[in-house]
Amino acid sequence: MTRARTKIYFDGGARPNPGTIEIAVVCGGVARVESDAGQGGSGDAEWLALIAALRLAQARGLTGFVLLGDAAGVVAQANGVAPARGSAAAHLATFRALVGDGPAPRIRHVGRAQNLAGIALAKRHPR
Repeated sequence: MTRARTKIYFDGGARPNPGTIEIAVVCGGVARVESDAGQGGSGDAEWLALIAALRLAQARGLTGFVLLGDAAGVVAQANGVAPARGSAAAHLATFRALVGDGPAPRIRHVGRAQNLAGIALAKRHPR
């Protein structure tokens, strides 16, 4: 019997853009939101959320996990499919340093409506 992978959702945003970054990571139905993760744009926010998701997986000692986010560009950069330039290159270097010599984590794109971390952030800013 194969064990299901642990799903870890990530999302980030900046208000205004650029501005104060907030990030969310959801694992096991529990949302962890950081309201002030620094200053930057939405791309920086998405990267910081992905890095936070990886750190959470590592802190829990997880090996069978998948990181799920709705920022197609960040997912493509992290998977080595698209080039990372500017601040994205620095975030990618941080991400790769955290991965180290181990296997690359699975990172997949999900639609915004399926991203539990995005839903957690949206609840903080009702329209």
